[in-house]
Amino acid sequence: MEQQQPGHHHSGHKHEALIQTLLDCARACEECATACLDEKDVTPMAHCIELDRDCAEICFLGAKLLLRDSEISHKFLVICEEACRECAEECGMHEHDHCKRCAEACRRCEQACHEHHGQQQMK
Repeated sequence: MEQQQPGHHHSGHKHEALIQTLLDCARACEECATACLDEKDVTPMAHCIELDRDCAEICFLGAKLLLRDSEISHKFLVICEEACRECAEECGMHEHDHCKRCAEACRRCEQACHEHHGQQQMK
């Protein structure tokens, strides 16, 4: 008798807008971290750079998980939302244009992730 493998559940949804928002956020974070490293006094920017790098990696991974329709992608978006919130808060404390752009991208991504996993809970 054949043992049945547990089914791989694909949502069947295309997430182009959310994937693009995640990629846009990751790009803004990478650009912000790079620009922070070019500031005259890098020391006050250390926490910003750390959060930029973490947020970029998390958003890139979130986009990749959605692209391959991973079973854990929707759960992972909760982590993306948190990373974006923390990064937006930190970048929002700095006056540099790159920090302001990053904070805006992070807030958009935070909201998109929140809306997405909120919709998943309603199903």
